[in-house]
Amino acid sequence: MRESTRLSRRAVLGLTAAALPTSAVLPLAAAAPARAVSPATAIGGERLARGGLQVDGAAAVPTKLLTARAWLVADGTTGEVLASFNAHQRLAPASTLKMLFADTVLKKFDRTEKYTVRDSDISDVPAGSSLVGVKAGITYTVEQLWQGVFLRSGNDAVHVLAHMNGGIAKTVAEMQARAQDLQALDTHVVSPDGFDHPGQLSSAYDLTLFARHGLADPDFRGYCGTRIANFPAGGKKTFQIQNTDRLLTGAWGLKTYDGLIGVKNGYTSHAGNTFTGAATRDGRTLLVTVMHPATGSNAVYEQTAALLDWGFTHGRTARPVGALVKPLSEGGAAASPAPAHAGGQTPAGAPAKGPSAARLVEGAAGTAALLAVAGGFLLRRRRRAVEAREAPGDHRPPAPRAAEPDPQEPPAPTDPSGGGRHRR
Repeated sequence: MRESTRLSRRAVLGLTAAALPTSAVLPLAAAAPARAVSPATAIGGERLARGGLQVDGAAAVPTKLLTARAWLVADGTTGEVLASFNAHQRLAPASTLKMLFADTVLKKFDRTEKYTVRDSDISDVPAGSSLVGVKAGITYTVEQLWQGVFLRSGNDAVHVLAHMNGGIAKTVAEMQARAQDLQALDTHVVSPDGFDHPGQLSSAYDLTLFARHGLADPDFRGYCGTRIANFPAGGKKTFQIQNTDRLLTGAWGLKTYDGLIGVKNGYTSHAGNTFTGAATRDGRTLLVTVMHPATGSNAVYEQTAALLDWGFTHGRTARPVGALVKPLSEGGAAASPAPAHAGGQTPAGAPAKGPSAARLVEGAAGTAALLAVAGGFLLRRRRRAVEAREAPGDHRPPAPRAAEPDPQEPPAPTDPSGGGRHRR
């Protein structure tokens, strides 16, 4: 009897949550990332609101090589989206979220400005973070701190800059406001460093927006394309840091990608690997974002390179399936919800609109009805899940395995413990 009561409560909660607005249940999405996006947030065109592969008028995308849960290829100049897969699926971004942090804070401080770090500036860095080796009592230039952010993905450098900006909470609020201005409506910011937190989410579409807007700034472009730099170690001593972008440096058995500009990689045990890369060839710039490949640590770079290769060759004949929108502050038009398909259906893969929460709990009779169907709800839900997994024509790649131990770059000399190398 106790077990039956518990299952009934779970069923009621599940039914109620399904009817709540997306914003009301957003923090839960980190535990079970959404498979599709609401039409209300499908910015960039109706095709991008659909799940699965979207491409038109070009030779086949190398799908056999692609195991990522979401990816996108776009023209960096025109903003045209040439191909995508689950463009608006909300997933954990890891350190690729640092692109939004930089786009928000970069212009607030002159690169030559000096700052002496206090203990309180780095005391709130999450345990297990990737670190560049910032130490309290050492004076850094703003340029050196940004090198720590972009090259080593140092959460310690991020937190120092965030405290210089008025604190973590203020910086997070400003990042969220920037995301809204960029029309990156899949993004929910919890921390400025991209570290795993419940509800911290973004999408391949949004990360590509961040990269494109950031690359328009010469400082952003310069930092993300820097391969090596000297970082202060105290006094007159320095140590060398190298960019963790393996397509830029050719590290860990990968070749450098010809024409690569940057932009930012990321890894956490929850998110797996994420990467947004940009490259220019023959005067043409392409942007590629790859999120959560199902294979090892080099896969995110290999799949990015494959998509860039496709874009520079077959992608020339592709007809756009969507567009990277302009920021509202730069004259961009506010995107309207994606239209429903014929017959009143929502776009393929998008959740259908259910009854409101108020209607579900209206009166004692409604509550009693929910309790009456609670036991059967779980059985039906499980049956539908099995049927969905067995249904033909599902173009989603296999769900990623638990993140494998990632053969990371050597830690900075001042951080012999490795600085949480699984939190890039």
